[in-house]
Amino acid sequence: MSVNPYSEVTPAVEKLAELCRSNSTMPLELYEKYNVKRGLRDMNGKGVLAGLTEISEIKSKELVDGEERPCEGKLFYRGIDVEEIVRGFIKEKRFGFEEVAYLLMFGELPTQPQLKDFTEQLAFYRRLPRNFVKDVILKAPASDMMNTLARCVLTMYSYDDDPDNIALPNVVRQCMSLIATFPLFSVYGYQAFSYYRGGNSLYIHAPQPELSTAENILYLLRPDSKYTELEARILDVALVLHAEHGGGNNSTFTTHVVSSSGTDTYSAIAAALGSLKGPKHGGANIKVVRMFEDMKQNIADWEDEEEIAHYLKALLHKEAFDKAGLIYGMGHAVYSLSDPRANLLRSFVKSLSDEKGRGKEFSLYSKVERLAPQIISEERKIYKGVSCNVDFYSGFVYSMLDLPLELYTPIFAMARIAGWSAHRMEELINVGKIIRPAYQSICGHRSYVPLDERTGD
Repeated sequence: MSVNPYSEVTPAVEKLAELCRSNSTMPLELYEKYNVKRGLRDMNGKGVLAGLTEISEIKSKELVDGEERPCEGKLFYRGIDVEEIVRGFIKEKRFGFEEVAYLLMFGELPTQPQLKDFTEQLAFYRRLPRNFVKDVILKAPASDMMNTLARCVLTMYSYDDDPDNIALPNVVRQCMSLIATFPLFSVYGYQAFSYYRGGNSLYIHAPQPELSTAENILYLLRPDSKYTELEARILDVALVLHAEHGGGNNSTFTTHVVSSSGTDTYSAIAAALGSLKGPKHGGANIKVVRMFEDMKQNIADWEDEEEIAHYLKALLHKEAFDKAGLIYGMGHAVYSLSDPRANLLRSFVKSLSDEKGRGKEFSLYSKVERLAPQIISEERKIYKGVSCNVDFYSGFVYSMLDLPLELYTPIFAMARIAGWSAHRMEELINVGKIIRPAYQSICGHRSYVPLDERTGD
């Protein structure tokens, strides 16, 4: 196989990389000396306050006798407990993602006429420009759908007659268009990858205007476009739970940072996608699924809690799976005692596992969820409680829905575009200063040396 010269890391490049490393590595004690909050968080995981928002709130602590103490996690969308929101649309047997997108973007729960109008507008925007699939998606399939998604978003700039106008009505139009088209970009991108790289049949189904976002995702993805009501409703709940999570998460903060420069919507959202692609952010549920696949191969009896505990300890000791010393799906930057999104998703997982005949796997997940926090607390010094996060169960849900791994993070994006849109609008409405934090230079001053006097290789 011939080597692609544009992809080859040559010895010369390796040498330059080592030079960069040797001249850029900083002693960790300097962060403490200059009181720098690494990752914009303190030792307890509390984020540095960088802005104000009305879009969502994460609650993980409460004041008791004047002291902050960990509490069961809560997530509020525009001041409304997300658990109440989910119970509301489930009780009424409705799909909830569109309602939540409206709430996040416009600050109020929609009335029936408002929700009907909003969903009809999304259906109108749920189409791509003429030849877009052929010219943009099929011509350059990528192995990572997040890059395909970002490329599609940036290309939409060229199809927009007024792309740089950041007046609010125009931004609302652009955001609604992206909410509607993210499933198309992602699923069509996967179909192209599956066809050109995997040798599988190519399916390009047209979206159906009467279907919800969750239903359309399954309709577009499945070769026969068929799905059960339970499958669609659980995917809808997953979209709702991933739609927003405060202004401080990496991709949403990226949206604020880039939007504060006054740039166009497509550039801001493409930047957020680049952030979400990172395995420390949106790709975490893939790690959970792969960890469990390794676990299932190395644990003979899935009911034996001692054997499960032994494997979990091996993970922490860097002796199992990827030897990173982590139990994926456990712990969160903010939540301590519980992640409400994980709690909500878990309540639906058993029903789906029963429908799919995967109850034994659900039992294994349940045991790991119970045992892992105990083992982590015994093996590690922790500053707050540890519980499973939303990624722990979301990957299992997606695998039961027969979604390919390549679409796990794009599905996160299909949901979070609602939150990103709300935060972009909030940043533009409040016309704050361009976001520009400070960095402390620790490089000493030195004199310029003429070229012919320099020594070295």
